[in-house]
Amino acid sequence: MLRSELSRLAVAGALSAVASIAVAADASGARYGEHLEGFKYPYPLQHFAFESQGAHVQMGYMDVPPTGAANGRTAVLMHGKNFCGATWEDSIKALTAAGYRVVAPDQIGFCTSTKPDHYQYSFHQLADNTHALLASLGIQTADIIGHSTGGMLAARYALSYPEQTARLVMVNPIGLEDWKAKGVPWRSVDQWYQRELKLSADGVRQYERTTYYAGHWKPEYERWVNMLAGLNAGPGHAKVAWNSALIYDMIFTQPVVYELPNLKVPTVLMIGDADTTAIGSDIASPEVKARIGHYNVLGKEAAKAIPGARLVEFPGKGHAPQMEDPAQFNKALVSELDRS
Repeated sequence: MLRSELSRLAVAGALSAVASIAVAADASGARYGEHLEGFKYPYPLQHFAFESQGAHVQMGYMDVPPTGAANGRTAVLMHGKNFCGATWEDSIKALTAAGYRVVAPDQIGFCTSTKPDHYQYSFHQLADNTHALLASLGIQTADIIGHSTGGMLAARYALSYPEQTARLVMVNPIGLEDWKAKGVPWRSVDQWYQRELKLSADGVRQYERTTYYAGHWKPEYERWVNMLAGLNAGPGHAKVAWNSALIYDMIFTQPVVYELPNLKVPTVLMIGDADTTAIGSDIASPEVKARIGHYNVLGKEAAKAIPGARLVEFPGKGHAPQMEDPAQFNKALVSELDRS
């Protein structure tokens, strides 16, 4: 009798624990499909299908016409590693009101785009994919604007297609320093994969509060936490984590800093100077961590390295000034793009 009662209590306790885990999981946010199905984009989403590395793939993208008097120019917005085309919502609104056509793609491996089983990620490949998308849309020349990892990609695009890059704008780009050369330990793709499998909404929120928004938090940021955590927690969990691991390896091993002097297009750096982003800083020694991720220094150094570059700083802002202070950022962005 006692044994059966203990067994019943043990089962009840296990079920209660499972229920508690389920409640905690539900509280962390939504679950989105492998291609971010279920997450609402601010403008109609289209898809560009093509062949790459022996596979059928597609890029999700928004192509938004000007709402103000058209100026005949196109702005291409490149998202960062933990971002999507949708995170450019406020900038799309500002740019279209200023007369720009705006194209905001999701790169392969991200958000609404294909997560291949196998893909050799390089910034050259992603630039080529983007160039093919723009060609399919009949766009010959564009202003290329990239944030974070998208800033690295924007630089690569401008280096690869200078004749088709009217202006280059990099917003808190990463890759302005070589972390491995500064002593950050290397991670294997398998190690990145195990790390990404453990991604949670709480972890994302804490990291974003500290790095993206310089310690501040607003309720509207929660949408972007749910976007990232919900994609990772959905039915594509393993594929999303695997592609994320491959992408982190690309970012870590392909810094753009050495090629900044080779840029030949009008360039603007827009820098939140309180940003401390540095890939691998979580496993770096205290000594190494202390000397990486200083955007108040990196922005100035990059501006000196790029011929004729302009530097626009946002004092006290973090890694995502376009989201932390969209009004100030977008006013500055439009002003810089409109410079002769």
